[in-house]
Parts: sequence; C-alpha cells; structure tokens
Amino acid sequence: MPLQQRWRALDRAAVGAAPDRLGVYELGDDDGTVLEVDWGVLPDELKDAVSYGPRGATQVRWKTVQSRAQAEELASEHRERVD
Repeated sequence: MPLQQRWRALDRAAVGAAPDRLGVYELGDDDGTVLEVDWGVLPDELKDAVSYGPRGATQVRWKTVQSRAQAEELASEHRERVD
C-alpha cells in the first residue's frame, strides 16, 4: 500500500515544505509510479533527491515518523511493494 499522502512536485518548494523531522518518502514519476522509497531527515533527503534522485522522478510524498526504528520498518514495508 502506498503512503496515503498526496503527491507534490519534486522541487525546492517541496524541500522547503518538508518538516525537519524523520520521515519515509516515496519518489514517483509523472504517472505516480513509485520509483524509490527511502527514509531520513526529510529536508536533507529531499535536497539530495532534487539533485541526484532517480531518473524520471518528478513527484514526492512523505510521512513523518517518531523514531529511526519506525522509519526503517515503514520504509521496508513500502520497498517490498515497489521491488
């Protein structure tokens, strides 16, 4: 099951809107196909994704979490769906 948040354009505005917290994020293409799932401190991760993200990634959505363990578990669940 994908993250239930809406897609946002993968750009500097999304980086600025991301809370400075741990989270899981999905990068997607124009059709909403998930290309990558990862986790980390959201603004830092999204800055990297804007510059170096997977080819074709134009959208992002995220969910904040409370702990590293929760982030790892949620990302793992979502990666299984993508792989």
